[in-house]
Formats: sequence, structure tokens, C-alpha cells
Amino acid sequence: MSMDVDYDQLKVFAGRHSRDLTDQICGHLGIPLAEGRTEEFEDGELLVTLKEDVRGRDTFVVLPTCLPVNDNLMELLIYADSLKRASARRITAVIPYFGYARQDRKDKGRTPITAKLVANLITTSGYDRVVGLDLHAAQIQGFFDLPLDHLAAAPVFAEHFESIRSQLGELVVVSPDVGNVKVANMYAEMLGGDLAIVYKRRISGSEVIAQEIVGDVRGRTVVLVDDMISTAGTMCEAARVCVEHGAQDIIALATHAVFAGPAAERLAASPISRIITTDSIPPDARFGQVQDRVEVLSIAQLLAHAIHHIHHNQSVSALFRIFAESKR
Repeated sequence: MSMDVDYDQLKVFAGRHSRDLTDQICGHLGIPLAEGRTEEFEDGELLVTLKEDVRGRDTFVVLPTCLPVNDNLMELLIYADSLKRASARRITAVIPYFGYARQDRKDKGRTPITAKLVANLITTSGYDRVVGLDLHAAQIQGFFDLPLDHLAAAPVFAEHFESIRSQLGELVVVSPDVGNVKVANMYAEMLGGDLAIVYKRRISGSEVIAQEIVGDVRGRTVVLVDDMISTAGTMCEAARVCVEHGAQDIIALATHAVFAGPAAERLAASPISRIITTDSIPPDARFGQVQDRVEVLSIAQLLAHAIHHIHHNQSVSALFRIFAESKR
């Protein structure tokens, strides 16, 4: 459904890896996709050229900083410089997936806080505002010295689960680690299920061991909830523990399907029957062996509503008030 927008005053640009999502966003807004072109030279440098007038306009750049992370990040920064030098009135970065989000603190000596560095780069490049979706850690909002709207994908998942709730039987929402309990509890209340928690111990950046579960999953459909699936170690270990404790079926739910390294192989060998995610990262061949288990939900309408509210200087948090307190 299109919205009441003066398309001459609102311009929404897409990065090279976000054109499909941005096309859908513009469809909901009832405006054409703004014309911009990104060229890559033989030495790897990027050139962003705007193909239309943005002087005095409200401009948005939709670009997840997913794989290739550094290329996408540079394209996002260069877009800001192009728009700023072309006299755009306001420039907003819409980042469905924020790369480097897990490097949000010093967990050992002589390491960087790269999430803060990236926030500084985005701020310095010329953006006036940022829109993020289910950031890995809430403190990243404070890394930006400019307004940031932190959206939740929960409304998208809620609508989907409402359509399939009768198929799921007795439900329990499981947090695969203690850090995600508040979000899992919100989903448990939303879906009308119980809550359980898996205790895990991380061996390395890609390996975890899930050791125990707090709560009852026996004979129930388990929904494992996390913000992302990266190498899938956490999800697969949690699924194994749930099956050992008598779970009947396992569904994995995550906003960001990173699927790095051995993720697809691990998930294929796991008892997880269904993986529900969003297109915050463009769907592609990385799903591999589990392609038939993955359900990708669109966040286009969610982002379109946020852009519409920002363009009209309306509250964005009001759109997501019932979910706001659960975000970490």
C-alpha cells in the first residue's frame, strides 16, 4: 500500500547489494527508486555517481554492511559524501544489518572496539541520521554522535507466526544464551508460549558448547530466538540440547542470516526443521544445503514505514513501542 509522500522531495538510493530490498521499500512508499550508480575500478576503488538532482531533498541510502563487508561499508560512506557535496538537505543511512556489531567492547587486552570506529566513520562521512535493525548490542546506539532509530523485526515475525500458530501446537521459546533472555521473553509473550534458557560456554569465536537447559521443552515445539545466525554454532548446540531434553520440533528464528563459514553444513546436520529469517541480508546461494528449510520474510514495509515517519518528522519509536523495552 503506497503512502502519502511527495516523491520529488524524498529520494531513496540503493547500494549494489540492496537493490531488491530498496525496490520493495520504494514500492511501499509509492515512489521511484532514486538513480545512483556505483562503479568499481580495476584497483578496487569505488565511485558513486548520483544520476538526479538531490539539492534540498530528504535522502536515504539503504545498504546493509554484510559480505563483502568492507566494500559495502565504503560504498555507504562514499554515498554520504556524494549526497553532501550535491547539497542534499538531510542524509539518512538505513543499515538493515550492521557489520562489525560484535566487536562492541574490549573482551581482552590490546583489541579494538571496531563497532565504535565504524560509527565514527559513518558520522564523519556526512550522515545526519541512522536507522538500524536489531543491533547485536544495544550500546551500539550510544556509539553514534547523531540520532539513531533502532528498529525491531519483531512485528514482521509476529505477523508470520500468527498465520502459522495453529500448526505449532504447544510452544516454548528458547534463548540459546543468557544474553538474549529479554528478547526471547518478549517473543514468548507475543506467541503465547513458555520460556526456556540454554546455558552455553564459548570455546572460541566459532565454537560453543551448550551444557544445560532451564525450562521444560519435552514434547513441545521449540522456537530458538537470536538476533543472527553467523557460523550457527550457538543455534545448533542449543537445538541438540533441546532434542536431548525431549523437544518435538525445532524452529530457528533470527533477524540476520549471516551464514558464515560452516553455517549451512552445521544446520543441515542439525535437528532444526525450519529457519525463519529476514532479507536484512540479501538472500543468496549461502543457504546451500538448507535452502529448503529457510523462510525469508521481507522487512521492506517495516523500513518503508520508518522512512515515511522520518520524512514527515514523526515519531519512529511509536511504531515499535510494544517491542522497544525488549531490545538489548
